Amino acid sequence: NHHADGGGNIADGQIRLSRYTLQKQQGMTVEDFDEDKTGYRKVRLPKKAKKADIPTIKIEHAVVTTQEIPLKVLSEKLGISAVEITKRLFKEGIMKSINDSIDYDNAALIALDMGIDLEYKPEKTAEEVLLDTVKDEDETKLVTRAPVVTVMGHVDHGKTSLLDKIRSTSVTEGEAGGITQSIGAYTVTAKGKQITFIDTPGHAAFTSMRARGAKVTDIVVLVVAADDGIMPQTVEAINHAKAANVPIIVAMNKMDKPDVNPDKVKQGLVENNLVPEEWGGDVICVPVSALTGEGIDSLLESVLLVSEMRDLKANPARRAKGIVIEARLDKGRGPVATVLVQNGTLHSGDTVIAGTAVGRVRAMTDDRGHSVKEAGPSVPVEITGLAEVPQAGDEFNAVEDERMARTLAEQRRQKAKDEVFSANAKVSLDDLFAQISEGVKELNIIVKADVGGSAEAVKQSLEKLSNEEVRVRVIHSAVGGITEGDVMFAAASNAIIVGFNVRPDKAAIDSADRQSVDIRTYRIIYECIEEISAAMKGMLAPEFKEVVLGHAEVRQTIHVPNVGTIAGSYVQDGKISRNAQIRIVRDGIVIAEDRIASLKRFKDDAREVAAGYECGVGLDKFNDIHEGDIMEAFIMQSALHAEAPARRGIVLSLTL
Repeated sequence: NHHADGGGNIADGQIRLSRYTLQKQQGMTVEDFDEDKTGYRKVRLPKKAKKADIPTIKIEHAVVTTQEIPLKVLSEKLGISAVEITKRLFKEGIMKSINDSIDYDNAALIALDMGIDLEYKPEKTAEEVLLDTVKDEDETKLVTRAPVVTVMGHVDHGKTSLLDKIRSTSVTEGEAGGITQSIGAYTVTAKGKQITFIDTPGHAAFTSMRARGAKVTDIVVLVVAADDGIMPQTVEAINHAKAANVPIIVAMNKMDKPDVNPDKVKQGLVENNLVPEEWGGDVICVPVSALTGEGIDSLLESVLLVSEMRDLKANPARRAKGIVIEARLDKGRGPVATVLVQNGTLHSGDTVIAGTAVGRVRAMTDDRGHSVKEAGPSVPVEITGLAEVPQAGDEFNAVEDERMARTLAEQRRQKAKDEVFSANAKVSLDDLFAQISEGVKELNIIVKADVGGSAEAVKQSLEKLSNEEVRVRVIHSAVGGITEGDVMFAAASNAIIVGFNVRPDKAAIDSADRQSVDIRTYRIIYECIEEISAAMKGMLAPEFKEVVLGHAEVRQTIHVPNVGTIAGSYVQDGKISRNAQIRIVRDGIVIAEDRIASLKRFKDDAREVAAGYECGVGLDKFNDIHEGDIMEAFIMQSALHAEAPARRGIVLSLTL
């Protein structure tokens, strides 16, 4: 036995017991445990920690970003429990659980009862974020830029010929029907200064393209034939320029002709509220001749003078912003867009959003086909790298955040879908009965064209043909050749396919034959409008009908001196006949139409070559033939051959 002595040692005969045992046996309390009395340390139990007083913060203002607010979110904003909010709502007769949402009006009332101002402040959309990122960074960096000039006027008044003379290159050759089929932009130099020209078609169907041209321009050059005067499309061009608040310079063309009357032109201008300078007004009138070059220098001087008066400025140090002038789908390069940079500088490799199309600029070429690394203000360039073909007239922006650009493109795409859905929403039974009673029928059309501007013009022209009996509806319009997918879409929608300057491929032709889908192709827009208009009136009786004989693929090109290019071809189907016309199709786009100058099998002349055989084809005028081109042989057959008896009877009765 041991017991503890004064030094803390345990003395004999005493066992050290635990505090719990001592409490139980001897009724000891905590205070009894003292080192002096028992040898144990006094128990020091921790005191209960007082709850820290959390200062109450009075919420006076809260912000929500949506019209529908979950109760949990509102609870955090107002600083009260979601249960308390449900109680307050219940008193107002609104039954909600804590997992539900309430509208902003009710949330604002609850906040008002608590003395809190609840503000609705929606988050910025991707569109607003884009606008914030493309604002001018520094107004002090503005520099003088080149003027953008749009050439407008009536059809066949010499717009493209005048521009051709200015550029000293040939751009009018090969245009079907003498009409500018697509819009182009070109840069020229006059007195050491750059001027960008945009050419717009004069045909009535291309109204939207002229309006787009007026929107992107600084000066309008109105071309009026001095021997013809003011015409309907001239008046329309004047109205577009006035609506865009753009100054007009009048170029009185064809002054080389003997029967010109400039005073007649000026009188017509006065009637349209354009007073020439010679008559005391402010409109510059320049007599020119696209044939001889007369007055071209004076016209360019006038353009530079007006541009100096307008003091055109831009900031090349910012991200690029501009307009898509034209767009198309190229089989080799993918979507190709011609853009006009209006502000900033576009660099190769920049991320660009144009409408719903997003991509990184892979390559840039100028109007002469030269590769460039950057394009400043007022410079037109052709870019590749977009994921899809943008719409002509879309605004494009170079952005830093590609993810934001793709989000914005998806929002725009969804918005467009919603608009289409609302436009084509299902009608009620009452409306359906009214339509059946009126006997209204629909003509569904799918439009395919070589460029976006033409597709847009054809679509608008066809939809204007709707009358009381037939509603013309373009259910799809796109850029590119006619494919088998288009034929399947037409078959499912009971539609016809209209191709403008494009051709169907072999698979599309076969599919159309199987499914009885009507494919109509045109190269001149007014032929398309007239034929479909006549068909709607039940008066379609073409004088000539095109009969396709066969197709041949160009597999090798041989250049023969003093003769030209010979296309070594393989006949895929049908036959190639010596007296047939030839249509050159490249990537679904019609490149040219010509006649066969020579057709040979080996060294021998041939009258025709059947499918499965090879031949050499020489064309009369066209020599720019590439391997992979498709040569489509066709003849124009008179409708009299097929309808001779009936037509003979009609003529006889009329004569009698």
